[in-house]
Amino acid sequence: MTKETTGEGAMNRAPTADDPVGAQFIAHEFIAPEFVAPHEQRRVRAATVWLDGCSGCHMSFLDLDERLIEIAQSLEMVYTPLIDTKTYPDEVDVALVEGAVSSEEDLEKIHRIRRQTKILVAFGDCAVTGNVPSMRNAFPVQDVYRRGYVETATLNPGTPDQVVPRLLPQVRPIHEYVPVDVYLQGCPPPADVIYDLLTDLVAGRTPDLTAHTRFGR
Repeated sequence: MTKETTGEGAMNRAPTADDPVGAQFIAHEFIAPEFVAPHEQRRVRAATVWLDGCSGCHMSFLDLDERLIEIAQSLEMVYTPLIDTKTYPDEVDVALVEGAVSSEEDLEKIHRIRRQTKILVAFGDCAVTGNVPSMRNAFPVQDVYRRGYVETATLNPGTPDQVVPRLLPQVRPIHEYVPVDVYLQGCPPPADVIYDLLTDLVAGRTPDLTAHTRFGR
């Protein structure tokens, strides 16, 4: 699936904190991707990614419990923080991306994910609107560093210049950097809604989440 096949309005109807209803998904014109064609037997190549967030969305994913066994029959998890995979692979069918874009590392990662993924899901409110991570936007980056690494430090105060990714000036939702195909709201999204989303995508159905979740729910 290319960006063009996902229909117009993805970028224009993205939910925001001010307009939380927005669009739960982009695709009134949703076209079933090639990987769900009836003649194909292979499992869908799926990924989950954690940018700047609390991991609550991934915890909700694990709350699928025994339904994970069912989903595993049609999904192959090729990349996720839950397994020991170091490099995001090529030709991912569906990626659920939790968290906002907060650092240079996040920015590089979301562009790589978009290039190598057919359907990108903004997974939870931080990915959709920036949510809690964007609370730092009211302060200059240097003030954030100083508060975190100097004023509150009890040992070796000082802004790190290695290992810790360099922060961007502002925390932004992922659709401000790359096209998003599906918006899954919630803080975190309930496990039942995640299940409905995944089963709809695997079956080639348009995921209609409007009756099931909203910003902050």
